[in-house]
Amino acid sequence: MKILKKILDSKSGATAIEYGFIAAILGLGLTVSLSGIADSLTSLFTTVSTTMN
Repeated sequence: MKILKKILDSKSGATAIEYGFIAAILGLGLTVSLSGIADSLTSLFTTVSTTMN
């Protein structure tokens, strides 16, 4: 019974979940921002390619 109480009182699981949420939010933010940069780079390289031809 002491082991079960010790597990239920543990706070480390909550901390791991919080870190997981933070990582997910950062990943989503990076994905959105990098997709915008990718569109700009595609446009730039298309312009350079057209100019060189």
